[in-house]
Amino acid sequence: MSESKKGISAGVSEIISCIIHMPEQMKRIALVQFLTWPGLFLMWFYYSPAVANDIFNSTGTDDPNYALGNELAGKTYSIENLITFLFSFCLPFIVSKISARNTHALCLSIGGIALLSIHLIDNPSMLYLLMGCVGIAWASILSMPYTMLGGIIPAEKMGLYMGIFNFFIVIPEILASLFFGYFMKNVLHNDRIAAVMIGGALLLLAALCCFRIKKAETVSL
Repeated sequence: MSESKKGISAGVSEIISCIIHMPEQMKRIALVQFLTWPGLFLMWFYYSPAVANDIFNSTGTDDPNYALGNELAGKTYSIENLITFLFSFCLPFIVSKISARNTHALCLSIGGIALLSIHLIDNPSMLYLLMGCVGIAWASILSMPYTMLGGIIPAEKMGLYMGIFNFFIVIPEILASLFFGYFMKNVLHNDRIAAVMIGGALLLLAALCCFRIKKAETVSL
């Protein structure tokens, strides 16, 4: 066997070994990630058409209301990004008071409840508030899982475990891309609002799973 093949074989074996011997707390954080990201994907896939079709009542892509709905959805995404940026500065203070685990659970809950509330929207301007709440969740998603993970995995294998941890982002994305279209068509009958709400429910489920993570294993920012 050539040196290159031996190197590849050794690398694959090490990855498999790390997955098999993954720290228990990492598995629990990974479960939170595994549930969180499909919720985000469903929002990204269906939020804009849900606003255009179900809140602005457009009859098709050539309907002026469709363009208005897409425009408002884009504006609310801008608010989400602004809140994400601003709220990220608040996270260290919140973590110091209630722990990284509880902070993440709280933020995911806020985002999940916001997405579940989309069916209650009768004034499109309320979408700014909804997506602002999602921005709070997004700020936490970008930092809290890695904050908790940093106090758990061996320092000498930090890079490898971080790579493995990202599997729990990629795998849900692949599954959602491959299978949710069928579910959307045959079960939800293209109800985009329902798809966004399922995303919210997944964020809430991820928030509940946060409480399986031991607070003693988390670290502050």
